[in-house]
Amino acid sequence: MKKAVVSILLAAALSGCSVTVAPESRSEQAMNVLEQTQKQDLSHTKIGYGSGTQTDDKNRTTGALDFNRRYGDLNAAAINENEKKITLTFDQGYENGYTAKILDTLKEKKVRAVFFLVKDYAEKNPELVKRMIDEGHIIGNHSVHHYSMPTLDEKKCRSEIMDMHEYVKENFGCEMELFRPPMGEFSQYSLSVTRDCGYKTLMWSFAYADWDTNNQPQPEAALKRVTSAAHEGAIYLLHSVSKTNAEILPKAIDEIRNKGFEFM
Repeated sequence: MKKAVVSILLAAALSGCSVTVAPESRSEQAMNVLEQTQKQDLSHTKIGYGSGTQTDDKNRTTGALDFNRRYGDLNAAAINENEKKITLTFDQGYENGYTAKILDTLKEKKVRAVFFLVKDYAEKNPELVKRMIDEGHIIGNHSVHHYSMPTLDEKKCRSEIMDMHEYVKENFGCEMELFRPPMGEFSQYSLSVTRDCGYKTLMWSFAYADWDTNNQPQPEAALKRVTSAAHEGAIYLLHSVSKTNAEILPKAIDEIRNKGFEFM
């Protein structure tokens, strides 16, 4: 990598260009070359994330722990390893009539959650978005169009993140800091672009099949699944389109608390 910097300066000298660069400018140039070289070394291979079901002795999904180990240096996490509290997150692809009930429950139980929005949701449901913010929840970025991020070039990848960022900032006065890639698909390169946009990528350490509105899980089975998965630093991925989630959420919060856990 040092050779690349030296080569650039040498080429400039040989071509007759001035190389009387101020020390700070020389340093900046070197850093830019280094960053670009490092980025070129990152893989563009698409990876579909999943936390899996295998757990360690603390009931933490090993898939989430492995994600942290592999991609933590790219400002990405799937579990809060240094945090005991549980984080509830909701992906807001579209509104199905249950978000208000979910917000009612969170307010009643004094639980703060993260809501990941796509632009279409924010445009069509400004009252709900404003309520999320007013009631102390965190708004997360889920992109403009819900594209698979690793399939995009750098310019499009940035625009998917930053166009959504600017929309929420301008319309709701909120500066988002967390990004969840659509469908959980990523590459090393897309994670680096996300990081360079000033975002932390937040995956999850628990999820279940709750998104199909035509095939909703039975409430009793879903409640058992959700509560039995509790672990320190858990990041739950839930979908607000789920009738079952809206129904079981009050009991789920109570039962998880009864196990000795607390929420963000």
